[in-house]
Amino acid sequence: MTPEFSPAIEIRGLRKVYGEKAAVDGLTLTVQRSCFFGFLGPNGAGKTTTIRMLMGLAPPTEGEIRILGRAMPEEALEIKSRIGLVPDESLLFDHLTGLEFVEFVGRMYGLGRELARKRAGELMELFELDTAGRKLIAEYSKGMRKRVAMAAALIHRPELFLLDEPFEGVDAVGARLMKDILLEQVRQGATIFLTSHVLEVVERLCDRVAIIHQGRLIVEGAMEELRAGEETLEDLFVRVVGGPARSTEALDWLR
Repeated sequence: MTPEFSPAIEIRGLRKVYGEKAAVDGLTLTVQRSCFFGFLGPNGAGKTTTIRMLMGLAPPTEGEIRILGRAMPEEALEIKSRIGLVPDESLLFDHLTGLEFVEFVGRMYGLGRELARKRAGELMELFELDTAGRKLIAEYSKGMRKRVAMAAALIHRPELFLLDEPFEGVDAVGARLMKDILLEQVRQGATIFLTSHVLEVVERLCDRVAIIHQGRLIVEGAMEELRAGEETLEDLFVRVVGGPARSTEALDWLR
């Protein structure tokens, strides 16, 4: 299959071992293009480790990764030029202003100086960060850092977005704006690969979801196919990963 007609993401037998523990254990998954895909799991399930491998930040112990029809890490430079990243850690340059950082990212993706500066200014205004003026990113709140990371991810019009908890710490107005922008990108043919603990957001946005637990894929499919009857995504999630082992009934003083 030629790269332009291949799936956005293909993962086969992916494993990542730290010491004696497999953070990701035999993951096989395909994400088609123009899809809003939710990648879910409880804390420690292996979501961030998987995204770090997709980004090329962590080499897999075993398995194969193909992104936009190209092999990772063998074709990492070509792949990275076509994806937009919002990592969970918000890896930003604290000693730049938001505008300087977004312009810098545009230049790194090959945009000319004037175009990078123009787009950076427009994105800062769009995300309501233009009023931050000369404030350094080190002074930004967590929500502001997420918004500037999203602005930087958009500047080169990528084909695929890898988003690790992009709405964490973002207020309702900022989150609504980010959701609208991402939905518009999907309508224009981009693919979104999203992790989030806010299941209501995933339920509203995503076409398909995968749930992993202890590094292994538990379920994957279209949202309406996976839910039973009137189940919410939260109901589905709790059903497949296991409900809470304890309840407040164990503590007399909470009753």
